[in-house]
Amino acid sequence: MALGNFSRVTEFILLGLSDTRELQVVFFTFFFLAYAMVLLGNLLIIVTVRTDPKLSSPMYFLLCNLSFIDICYTCVTSPRMLVDLLSQRKVIAFEDCIAQLFFLHFVGASEMFLLTVMAYDRYAAICKPLHYTAIMSRPVCWVLVSACWAGGFLHSIVQMLLTVQLPFCGPNTIDSYFCDVPTVIQLACTDTSITEWLMVSNSGLISLVCFLMLVTSYMFILVTIRVRFSEEHWKALSTCASHVMVVTLFFVPCIFVYLRPFSNFPFDKHICVIYTIFSPVMNPLIYTLRNNEMKTSMWKLWKRCRVF
Repeated sequence: MALGNFSRVTEFILLGLSDTRELQVVFFTFFFLAYAMVLLGNLLIIVTVRTDPKLSSPMYFLLCNLSFIDICYTCVTSPRMLVDLLSQRKVIAFEDCIAQLFFLHFVGASEMFLLTVMAYDRYAAICKPLHYTAIMSRPVCWVLVSACWAGGFLHSIVQMLLTVQLPFCGPNTIDSYFCDVPTVIQLACTDTSITEWLMVSNSGLISLVCFLMLVTSYMFILVTIRVRFSEEHWKALSTCASHVMVVTLFFVPCIFVYLRPFSNFPFDKHICVIYTIFSPVMNPLIYTLRNNEMKTSMWKLWKRCRVF
């Protein structure tokens, strides 16, 4: 098809989660509260870590970056979804759709890499305690975080380029509440089999490989704790348990969605809610309610704020 026909579709229609008005009001209330929790909870974590010198370890440095990524991640989909829930016609321009797709994968892949780095941090702290400060020095942490963002950017560029080179001449209805690779390329006016497998080998394998690396790290941690059990190791195990909860919420739905050829299931968009909305909401709760140091620092911050 000629290059000039590639952008014949100038907008996409998002069907959203439901076309029932009563359900849309319920969804708006729930997702607005969830969005506010993500913003406030993660901002609280960032402020707490930045203002308390006791939270200067690599684990809290990485947690601070995870909170920032979660804020960025939820801002990619939630604001438009909230507006669409109150709108009669849910339309997104072609350029905005591609931009949303790009930033979704940019921030999402960066979070996957960062969660993998956080698992490595726990592995180094528990399995190699004598060398931990050298392995996870602050310069090393900055390099690892920068590499996470760079990896996410490269991944997203590939996804975007594979998408925009396809011809879109109709239909233009997306059965979801946001633009993503699986739903968008199905609307292309050409055979997308090769493109689908390229994207599966990109997104799917990144999700699977990172998840397997995480599982491997935690297996080493469990073996180490079993051999040398102490009160300090019990504390580390509690921290790892919260990491496992975050990893499960984020990676398992991603693997299900991306590690298969792009055939739509009716419940796919509901699965996406888990890693686009629910996981960012749970991260602040998991990392604060299960962490005594964070709770103590937040209480001190609250008392300082009351003084002013």
